[in-house]
Amino acid sequence: MTRTAAVATLPTPVQDPELSSFLLRLRKKNTDVTSHKDTVDSYTNYWDSDRKNIKDTEDSVAERRSNSDKLTNHFYDLVTDFYEYGWGTSFHFARMFRDQSFKQSVAQHEDFLALKLGLKPGMECIDVGCGVGGPLREIAKFSGAFVTGLNNNSYQVDRCRHLANELGLSSLCKAVKGDFQNMPFPSNSLDAAYAIEATCHAARLENVYGEIFRVLKPGAQFACYEWLTTDKYDDKDPVQKRIIHDVEEGNSIAKLYSIPECLAALRSVGFEVIEYNDFADPNSPLADAQEPWYLPLQGKFTFNMEQLHRWRMTPLGRWMTDKMVFSLETLRLAPPGTRKVSSLLNLAADALVKSGEQHLFTPMFFFLVRKPATASAAPAAAGYSRIDAVGH
Repeated sequence: MTRTAAVATLPTPVQDPELSSFLLRLRKKNTDVTSHKDTVDSYTNYWDSDRKNIKDTEDSVAERRSNSDKLTNHFYDLVTDFYEYGWGTSFHFARMFRDQSFKQSVAQHEDFLALKLGLKPGMECIDVGCGVGGPLREIAKFSGAFVTGLNNNSYQVDRCRHLANELGLSSLCKAVKGDFQNMPFPSNSLDAAYAIEATCHAARLENVYGEIFRVLKPGAQFACYEWLTTDKYDDKDPVQKRIIHDVEEGNSIAKLYSIPECLAALRSVGFEVIEYNDFADPNSPLADAQEPWYLPLQGKFTFNMEQLHRWRMTPLGRWMTDKMVFSLETLRLAPPGTRKVSSLLNLAADALVKSGEQHLFTPMFFFLVRKPATASAAPAAAGYSRIDAVGH
């Protein structure tokens, strides 16, 4: 069974990148209720069979891989406004040191990549899967390098451009619409690349890693925080499989790779692995100095300004948001399907907390890799080809 043709012709919901209010954006979408509802139904239909039979998901995974670009595009049409409302403009987790605010932790997480890549004025870097550009703008300010954000979602690209203009950063960064598995950049043209919790949306990690390898100059480096399963995850355990499947469904991921599979994918396209580390590992040397990465979603009910600042992320905040959008949809002030989107994100949040508590999954497997300086040092590099077959 396939839904490719139906997805390909699906209209994009009406959205305005210049609107700053979550409620105003819902109101805008409500001017075109049919396309919004169709997009919601299209996305949720992709996961129906897995909900009925979690033991055998291979056919569903194969279909999602073949349509990963469209699937993720529809996902971000639906969730971008919710993400900004609840999380901010940097759509990622971070190491949360006990003496830092959430905002400081997020900025430090981004600046760490700039330091590892040695970014400086005069360098040209690509943000692979840039979202609405929170990390892009932070890294451009921190390093002075010119950063180009690549994103296949039109709404997020427009939102990224608007925010850069609004903050006076257009001279240091830009956003380009394009598929990160088929990048619109010349080979050997960029000084550095990074990705923050974005390449997991690729049909295959080899596809996006191969394209990053192609566009980097010889000797250039790529740094990333990747979403991966850990060695604690047992695919044969139905409870664990359901948790990870809910992470995938709630975040538009066809299939999560494991840590060994990720490293193998990097090497298969020609990269030299310089260093790697799971920053979410509860046994890491700095673990005692940090709060768990999933704490904002889990909630910590203490009365201080930091906790109040991120109340929307907590179970109570998400419950209140869900009830708000239910009421708005019932009163026809929000488009049909808005409640489904809220429920989808709550599913994702609950699964992320469960996966984090058991360390079945990491959203911040950090690695730094390099494209060899000479072609002879990378025998696999020129031989990379896009992978579309089933299975890792």
